[in-house]
Amino acid sequence: MKKLVFSEKDAVWNKYSSRVNVEDIFVGRVASVEDYGAFIHLRFPDGLYHLTGLVHVSEVSWDLIQDIRDILNEGDEVRVKVIKIDRFLPVSFLTRIPGLCPTSQEKSRITLSIKQLEEDPLLETLEKVIPQDGSVISDSSSMSSSNSNTIEPLPGLGAIFEELLQEDGIDDVRITRQGFEKRVVSQDLQLWLSNAPPSGKKFTLLARAGRQVQEIQLSTFLDQEGIKKALQRVLERVP
Repeated sequence: MKKLVFSEKDAVWNKYSSRVNVEDIFVGRVASVEDYGAFIHLRFPDGLYHLTGLVHVSEVSWDLIQDIRDILNEGDEVRVKVIKIDRFLPVSFLTRIPGLCPTSQEKSRITLSIKQLEEDPLLETLEKVIPQDGSVISDSSSMSSSNSNTIEPLPGLGAIFEELLQEDGIDDVRITRQGFEKRVVSQDLQLWLSNAPPSGKKFTLLARAGRQVQEIQLSTFLDQEGIKKALQRVLERVP
């Protein structure tokens, strides 16, 4: 066709994306706000905004957000953390390579977070409401325990415990401590694997509903990935 196609966008990306790394922190300006998140122009050391990233609505705040526009508006200045970078060859380049067909998903993008610049309020408060020595609540609850002083599992947690004990490699599930947060993050039951390093073959799960927080000890021969997969299977089975 004897045509030459140029892309200023690709040139800017190629020049400046190499200067961006995961865990980097930028000051940015909100370019636009959508229902699913906000696009942020990133300010570089020269004072110019060369690249744009996306903060998904789930990465804006640790609190439950009904409308992202209650927090962010176009033109706001914010601090953001880079949590993911997808680097792909420009589509115009791929189309010139025989056998390569670029898909709509093969887009270079920068994923950002605002909330990860702060500690999860649960992790901050857990040790405040539950001292390391366990002096607030020293009882523990297990599915096989009949002790009258056991901690009552959060609603829906008992069924999850029963299903977890059916998974290969999981020997015991018990609540070790509980406490209450100062604010409500979500009324729904939330359950996840703590980042705390395991002690022997014992891992820590955290459960939260409303203001109540429970720390759960999981005795297992599984590694972290195995536990995550087991949790996923269990949560798919439990209504």
